[in-house]
Amino acid sequence: MTSKNFPGMDTIHNLCRGVMTHIGLSWVFVALLLCSCHTNTPQKEITAEMAYEGVNNYCHKTFDWTPAEEDSTTMYVEMGEETDSAYQVVFRSYTAALTYFYVNKTSGITKMVEYVPGLEIREEAGTINLFDYLK
Repeated sequence: MTSKNFPGMDTIHNLCRGVMTHIGLSWVFVALLLCSCHTNTPQKEITAEMAYEGVNNYCHKTFDWTPAEEDSTTMYVEMGEETDSAYQVVFRSYTAALTYFYVNKTSGITKMVEYVPGLEIREEAGTINLFDYLK
C-alpha cells in the first residue's frame, strides 16, 4: 500500500517522525543532565561565567565571525536556561541557526544540539570538554 491509498498519511508520518525525534533528544538531554563523568582528579564545579567563557572561546575558534563585524546582532553567544546540573549557552549564527550547548556543571562535558528555526531541524552536533576552551 502507498500513501496514495490513504490521504494525509505522509503528514501523519512526518508528524510522528518529528515527535519521535523530539522524544529521543529529550531522553539524551535528561541522560546528559543526570550523568556525570567523574575522573580520579577532582575538578571544581563549573560556574555560569566559566560555561559562557568556554563556549564563547569555542565559537570564536570554530566559526567565521566576519559577518558579525558589520552587524553584531547577526552572531552572538548568550546564556540560556540553567538546571541543577547543567548550563545552557546558545550560539546564534549569521544564518539564524542556533547551537545549544548543554554544559554539565560537574564534568565540563558539553553536548551540542544544532537547531534551524525556519526548517524545524534539530540534530545532535557532538560533545566537547569545556575545560579545553577555558584559559
